[in-house]
This record gives sequence, C-alpha cells and structure tokens, in this order.
Amino acid sequence: MPWGATFAGLAGSFVGIGLARFAYTPLIPALIAAGWFSPAQAVYLGAANLGGYLVGAFAARPVATRVAPRLALRAAMVLAAVAFFACAQPLSFAWFFVWRALAGAAGGILMVVAAPTVLAIVPPGRRGLAGGAIFTGVGLGIAATGLLVPLLLRSGLTATWLGLGTVSAALTVAAWLFWPAAPHLSATSHRRTRFPAPVRAAVAIYGLDAVGVVPHMIFLVDFVARGLGRGMAAGAACWIAFGLGAMLGPSLAGAVADRIGFRLALRLMLLVEAVMVAVPLASAAPAALLASAVIVGAFTPGIVPLTLGRIYTVLPPGSERARAAWGSATIAWAVGQAAAAQAFSFVFARSGSYLLLFGIGTGAVLVALAVDLLQRNGAPAST
Repeated sequence: MPWGATFAGLAGSFVGIGLARFAYTPLIPALIAAGWFSPAQAVYLGAANLGGYLVGAFAARPVATRVAPRLALRAAMVLAAVAFFACAQPLSFAWFFVWRALAGAAGGILMVVAAPTVLAIVPPGRRGLAGGAIFTGVGLGIAATGLLVPLLLRSGLTATWLGLGTVSAALTVAAWLFWPAAPHLSATSHRRTRFPAPVRAAVAIYGLDAVGVVPHMIFLVDFVARGLGRGMAAGAACWIAFGLGAMLGPSLAGAVADRIGFRLALRLMLLVEAVMVAVPLASAAPAALLASAVIVGAFTPGIVPLTLGRIYTVLPPGSERARAAWGSATIAWAVGQAAAAQAFSFVFARSGSYLLLFGIGTGAVLVALAVDLLQRNGAPAST
C-alpha cells in the first residue's frame, strides 16, 4: 500500500476541496458583519468559487495531457494556498472574485486528477481503502474549517485568511514529494461517446443532486448565524456537523451499496436527502438543523461512490467508456453546482429568502429521484 501517495491524495482533497471550496462558507457572516462585502456580494463570491471549480474540472484532463499529472497537482495546491493569502485584505470585489474563482479551479483540477493518479499505483485489492482515504480529506477539510475559522476570526478576518493559507501551504509542502510520477494522460478519451440510458440517467442524477445540496453548502451557516440570529458559533456548529457527516458519508454509502446494490442504495439516499434538505422549511430547532447538516453533509460526498458504482454496473470497470462516463459525471456535478450557485445567489439577492432556496434544493433532489424511478435497469454493456 503506497501510504505516501495516499496521503498526498488526502492532502490534495483537504486543501483543494475541503479548504479552497468550503472554508468560504463559514466566513460569509463575518465578511458581511465586517463590511468587507454586502450580503449579495458575499454569496456571489461563493458562486465564483463554484464557477472556478467548473472551469477546473473541464480543464483538468487537457492540462494533464500536456504536463505531468504530478506537476499539475503540485501547481493546483500552490494556487489554492496563494488564493488564501491574496484575500487577506479587503480589496475590490473584482479582486476577490478572481481569486475565489482561481481557488475553485485548483479544486476542480485536484478532484479530477488526484485520485486516478494515486489509485493507478495502488494494488487492486487496496483501491477501496485508498480511495476512501483520499475522499475523506474533503470531510476532514470541511470539519477543520468549522473548527479553525471561529478560532481564527478572534484575531480578525485578515488573520483568518492568512491562517488558512498557512495550513494550505504546509500541506502542500508535506505532500510535495509523495505525489507519484505518472505519464501524461491520454487524449483519446476526448472523443464523443454514446452511453447506455442507465449511465446517462446516473450522470443526470449526479448533476441534479449537486443542485440540491447547494443551499446547505453555501447558505446554511449564514441562515443559522444571521437569518435566525443565533450568531457565528451556532453557524459554525452546523458546519462542523456537515463536515463530520462528509467524513463518514463515502464509506457508509459504499458499505450499504455492498449489501443492497448500488441502484437501491442511490434511490434510498435520494429519498432521505430530499427530506433532510427540506428540514429548514419545517423546523428551525437546533437539533433538527444539526441533523440536517450531518445527513446532507454525508450524502454530499457519499453520492460519489454510489454514482461510480452505478456506472460500473453497466460499463466494465476500468474501460475507456467507464472512464469517459465518470468524467461526464464529474462535469455534470460541476455544472449543476456552478449554475445553481449563480441562480440561487440571484434569487437570494432579489428575495432575501433562505427558505425559498431550501425549497428549490428539495425540488432538485426530488427530480433526481424521479429520474431514477423512471429509468429501467440496464444490463452490463461491453467495451
């Protein structure tokens, strides 16, 4: 088991996704309270990060066909760290927008390139363990932001940005030598591929689910802290709960799928997720919101192994078509999140209603569930 490479993958997801994408969420109330940005500007900056992630996800494979994946991964981690330092002063909205987008792009590259690069040198019998460790970095990063941000904010926003940048830089250095050497990726998978209907459905479900979790990912902390008037500590508690759920979600989802099958596990997940995304519409009780945060947090990365497993029940694992299908699913997730973040930011700026956002998110998950229920099961396809 190449533990060093696995650590590098975990550090990459911790920095590129857990910090570069998710550390901003618990910062939103503080940025608004300190007068750095208006409420509308603050949520648009969150949307900029998701838009950058979309660009990074699209660009990841072309980049890795031109430069060594190890170089691309190192550069992405450096970019994520630099973006934190660049935001340490309340400069213009345009400056922040660019750097938040660049941080998102770094996360997109790390998400697409890191796991395949690491898993390529892991023995087949240990890839589940290694993959779980890599994506656990996302949940660890989210939980860390919930713990670190309130502590760092005691010293001010500038210190918070610098602290997050320092953590990112330290992990970048720690992982530097452990990224495995790998050849440039093949460019042949850029050709258009026609997928079986069940795979197209899985990709669509993945993208719709990305829309459904945006209210929790971007607005939940601000909803609790400012919308309900409970303060930053209560908002941070929900974010920590979200992160704890995210740490457990992938392994639990995989274990359930091993017992009942990937499609049924995915269907049950969507049903429970729809209910939990809708919790803020029915109750503002602290316990209810914490439960919602934990479960939606678990399902946010938990859908990853379920979707990949669903694809592999139709297309042979490791085949070119399966890899292309997973690439399409990753893009669908990025598109869903970026589009939803922009749309929800617009809706919030016009309405000021958090509950409307949670209602739309619930609807997106229900549509994903309907797509699954209407899709007939597909037989495994050949390459």
